[in-house]
Amino acid sequence: MSRVISFIRQPVVVALVLIVVLLYLGQLLSPGFASGGQILRLLIVAALLGIVAAGQNVVILGGREGIDLSVGGVVSLSAIIAGNVMNGADSGILPAIAACLAAGAFFGLLNGLGVTLLRIPPLVMTLGMLGVLQGLLVVIRMGIPSGQAAPSLSRFVSQPLVFGLPGIIWLWIAVGLLMAFMLHRTVFGHRIYAIGSNEHAAHMAGVPVRPMRIALFVISGMFAALAGLCLLGYSGSSFANVGEQYTLTSIIAVVFGGTSLAGGKGGYTGTMAGAVLLVILQGILTTVNIDESGRQMVFGATLLLLMTFYGRGRAMRA
Repeated sequence: MSRVISFIRQPVVVALVLIVVLLYLGQLLSPGFASGGQILRLLIVAALLGIVAAGQNVVILGGREGIDLSVGGVVSLSAIIAGNVMNGADSGILPAIAACLAAGAFFGLLNGLGVTLLRIPPLVMTLGMLGVLQGLLVVIRMGIPSGQAAPSLSRFVSQPLVFGLPGIIWLWIAVGLLMAFMLHRTVFGHRIYAIGSNEHAAHMAGVPVRPMRIALFVISGMFAALAGLCLLGYSGSSFANVGEQYTLTSIIAVVFGGTSLAGGKGGYTGTMAGAVLLVILQGILTTVNIDESGRQMVFGATLLLLMTFYGRGRAMRA
């Protein structure tokens, strides 16, 4: 009986149950909400959030109160870079991918160096970097749409590719498999959990803590850049603040999935379920005509409740 209760209380199981409940609620509020086509659209949006949350996940797992608040700015910058490099031409897709990933890695590297060498708290460092990125975006385009997605990229994100699923969903599945392999089957993944659980003990055991932490922020930046590229394919064009929505929601998705904000405990499978759950919740809020400010209030309150819940769990473990 205790094993059954323990299984039911697993974050992934809780998230899946809540997904079913929210889909049923959405269907009651708006017939067709749980239709096949609508669920597919929700999964596309969840995939975009899930890719951003993958980077957020590794940073949080690394502990030291690690949170990357700059991901929204990286998403926006990546979308603008991709739009300008592609400019509506398929021949520009590969250069755009390279440029976006390089930009994401660069700003992730700056975050990592600030946290490790300058000893700036991650929250402060990444918040400052977000401000830098927002200012850079205003200077570049003054908030005006910039560039166009290549037709092949738009088809990859929005149109069925294999078994009726768009390429973005298959990409998200690949990200999930990659994350699972990296976290649970590699030395690098084991080191992430080690420094997240006890940074001093990990250092004493020979784990290169500083290079590891820098690498986590670089990974976060690259995943955010990849999401920005895909977001361009979904929307067709980019705006200066197109990635703003992902800063808060990527953190909530990680916490929803059971990853401890203290680090060292959790995984990406739960984060994937958390991303789907958040997107469905957002769809329901839109259905009942809650505006953007109201949705942000709901998401903020949700994060506070989750932090309270996991904070209690941390205290109990201590």
